[in-house]
Amino acid sequence: MPLITLTSDFGLQDYYVGAMRGAILRLAPEARLVDLSHCIPPQDLLAGAWILRHAATEFPPGTVHLAVVDPGVGSARRPLVLASGGYLWVGPDNGLFSFALQTPGWRAYEIYHPELRGPRLSSTFHGRDLFAPAAAHLATGFPLESVGPPVSDPVRLEEASPRREEQGLLGQVIHVDRFGNLTTNIPGEAVASWGEGWRLCLGTGQVLTRLCRTYAEAEPGALLALVGSAGLLEVAVKGGSAARRLRLGRRGEVRLELPSP
Repeated sequence: MPLITLTSDFGLQDYYVGAMRGAILRLAPEARLVDLSHCIPPQDLLAGAWILRHAATEFPPGTVHLAVVDPGVGSARRPLVLASGGYLWVGPDNGLFSFALQTPGWRAYEIYHPELRGPRLSSTFHGRDLFAPAAAHLATGFPLESVGPPVSDPVRLEEASPRREEQGLLGQVIHVDRFGNLTTNIPGEAVASWGEGWRLCLGTGQVLTRLCRTYAEAEPGALLALVGSAGLLEVAVKGGSAARRLRLGRRGEVRLELPSP
C-alpha cells in the first residue's frame, strides 16, 4: 500500500490541505496519507526543512514525502523529485530538501512529464495541481527516470550546516521547541570528537564549557548544553526556557571554539 506524507505551511483553516489530499486520492485511492505538519510558519523554508529532517526519516523506506513551502510558486523555480536515503521527496526546488541532500548518492529530477500534472495547473497552487499528482503517480510506480531531466544543482539552504572557521565552527539556532530549548545546526559529534576544552559561545555573551548527557544532570534553573534527540548541539535551561532566558531565537548566532593549544 503506497505511503505518502504531507508537509506544508498551509495551516488547517483553509481548503488547501484537503484539496491536496483529494488530488492524491483521486489518482491513488489506496494510498495511506500521513500529515507531518501543516503548521510551519508561512514561507519558512528552514522550519520546513527541519520537520522533514527529523520526522520524515522515521518512516519506512519507499515512503514518498510531499512537502510544499513554496514562496516562489508560479515563478521560474523548478519543481523537483529527489531520491535520497531510500525515500522520494516531492516539492519545490528552493532548499526545502537541503538535509536530504546531505545523504550521499542522491538523485534529483525536474518534474516535466505531462502525466505527472493534474487536469489544470494554476499559477498559485502547485501543491494541488503539480506536486500532489506527481507524488501519487510516483507512489504507484511511475518510473523515477521518466520524471524529467536530471538536476545536478538543487538549491541548498546555507543555514543547514555550520561554517568552519580557523577557531572552530560558526553555527546558529535552527529550531526552538515549545519548551524553549534551542537546537543549533552544530552536530553533536563535533563536540565529542574534540574532547575537553571546547567553548560554546552564544551570541548573547554566555559561554558553556560542559556537555550534559541529560537535562537532569543540571541544577534547577541552570543553563546547559547537551546533544538532543536530533543529534545536534542544544542549549536549554533546567526547568525553564532558554529562549526566554537568553532572548535568543532562530538564526541566533552560536560559535563552537576549539580547545586552546
